[in-house]
Amino acid sequence: MTDSPQIRHLGTLTGKLLIFGGPYSNLQALAELKSIAEKLEVAPQNIICTGDVVGYCAQPEESAQLVKDWGIHCISGNVEQNIVSGEDDCGCNYAEGGRCDIFSRTWFPYAVRSLSENSAGWMANLPQHLSFDYAGKSVAVVHGSPSHVSEYVFKSTTWATKEKHFQTTRSEVVLAGHAGLPFVDVRDNRYWLNAGVIGMPANDGTPRVWYLLLDDKDGELSYSFESFSYDNTLAHRLMHENELPEAYAKTLLSGIWDNCEILPEAEKERQGVALSTNTSPMANPY
Repeated sequence: MTDSPQIRHLGTLTGKLLIFGGPYSNLQALAELKSIAEKLEVAPQNIICTGDVVGYCAQPEESAQLVKDWGIHCISGNVEQNIVSGEDDCGCNYAEGGRCDIFSRTWFPYAVRSLSENSAGWMANLPQHLSFDYAGKSVAVVHGSPSHVSEYVFKSTTWATKEKHFQTTRSEVVLAGHAGLPFVDVRDNRYWLNAGVIGMPANDGTPRVWYLLLDDKDGELSYSFESFSYDNTLAHRLMHENELPEAYAKTLLSGIWDNCEILPEAEKERQGVALSTNTSPMANPY
């Protein structure tokens, strides 16, 4: 990737990196992750959010302000881009008339009217992609894919599709979001890594949420997927009090998605199967 108003190049990063996606207006999860980062002594300049700061949960303004004030790197997700452009839906690429599409007609307008001009202005200045060098490798950060912010790329997505995106970004490592599930796919010394999201569980039957750690110790890239718990009962209660979709509020407690309409068959089959935390260099929770 070359520099443009949509692409921000960060130069070379070193040391431990913390990557996370999709806060989805879940302030309780976001605040807990900030506390974890501080305990791990990961500085804000080494923390990256893959977008969708705003989403299904009850505190979009507070979440946007926390990320802004934290001073971390953040790209715009489809939600931020559609808020800035004045669209009337989230741009998640849901099937028209499906449950996700119907639910979005409640939470998206709620998010829009909850945001301050300050937060909307901050979103308008977020880059769509990041690029940097790390552990001797070129890295690209995208939301869905470099081709489209709302493209779903999963573990089961063909390598040919991923290979096309590696070529587009001229990168050896892609850090992506949007899909909602943590996973890694590694071939030919190229890495597609998705940290998952912190605003909703990973459809594995547990309320835990996930983030990703990268390390460049000894000049080699290593990674681990990490999970954490937070005050999901408060997040659930706030969604209920603000009349947001109860199906999504229940997911915060059950760890099961209301529906799997966005998922390929391979990922649908793993619904309710608890992911395991594995801190080995080749960790692969999904």
